[in-house]
Amino acid sequence: MVSNNISSIKTLDELQKYVYATLCSDHELLTDAFPTTETAIRKNNGDVCGMMFCVHGPRTVNFTAIWEKQKNRVFFYGPRGERYRQTTLDDSPVALETSEI
Repeated sequence: MVSNNISSIKTLDELQKYVYATLCSDHELLTDAFPTTETAIRKNNGDVCGMMFCVHGPRTVNFTAIWEKQKNRVFFYGPRGERYRQTTLDDSPVALETSEI
């Protein structure tokens, strides 16, 4: 599993772009060719504890990433659900600190 640290991501938009570019690059997909969805992951009390990102690839194959807020990490998963990459963010994306999601 690949593991790295990133310090340049400061906003939700930057996080979305990073995740999309990484998933496309890792799975040899053309960028801007496949739709994506993002879903907030919430605790029982409604607080956001993370985000799930999904790239809907060819032939209904999905590639996903999960941002985990508490430890500020992004986990990347292949089409069979295997985790293959982890990125630790030095700073938490500012937009995700609010309840605007």
